[in-house]
Amino acid sequence: MDKDTSAAVPRRDGSATAGLRDHRYPAGTFAGLIGTPFVTAPTRAALTARLAKPAVTAPRFLDAGEFALLGAVCDRLLDQDGERRIDVPGAIDARLASGETDGWRYDELPDDGSAMKRGLAGFDETARAMAGRGFLELPLDDRDRVIEAVQGGHPAGRAWAALPAKRFFEDLLAAATEAYYAHPLAQEEIGYVGYADARGWQQIELGQREAREPEPVGAAL
Repeated sequence: MDKDTSAAVPRRDGSATAGLRDHRYPAGTFAGLIGTPFVTAPTRAALTARLAKPAVTAPRFLDAGEFALLGAVCDRLLDQDGERRIDVPGAIDARLASGETDGWRYDELPDDGSAMKRGLAGFDETARAMAGRGFLELPLDDRDRVIEAVQGGHPAGRAWAALPAKRFFEDLLAAATEAYYAHPLAQEEIGYVGYADARGWQQIELGQREAREPEPVGAAL
């Protein structure tokens, strides 16, 4: 079944989503929980390493231009206006360099690495067809229009003749979202404490909350 990506591209008008990223749940809940007996040692080690990992500055799979373009696209797909930025393009590049996959792909698409390189070239080609400049040269609103064209499945550009744009966008959005929410800071901002994987959960009914689970800041969600 196809994923619904119809509302994937955010509009940065500062209205409906203003302030949500940093204020839905309090900061510091991850640091307060990760060292407790509620988290098993392997999970603690994996998440602590993930938190400490520096941002990628020298990609291993993409070239510098492709990596910059991937970062620019991911910045439009995910709200990262705050100071605590998560290195989504670095995580995607590392996965591609390692050859790690999720075990399946659409038969219309090539392997993940080839699809990413062709798709990024397609973004740039569509940007030039729509606005006369490369994607990285465009203002943010024009970048959004290019992304929406790819998302819609019928963007301008010869690159898309051999790469289904809608399928590629779906995979890119899934990869970016997975990389983002695998990070402890992203889990913290939505109040997720499922990484507390040791025994001890008692409050498991709808609406129940363990003491270790953070309360949302402000109005109840």
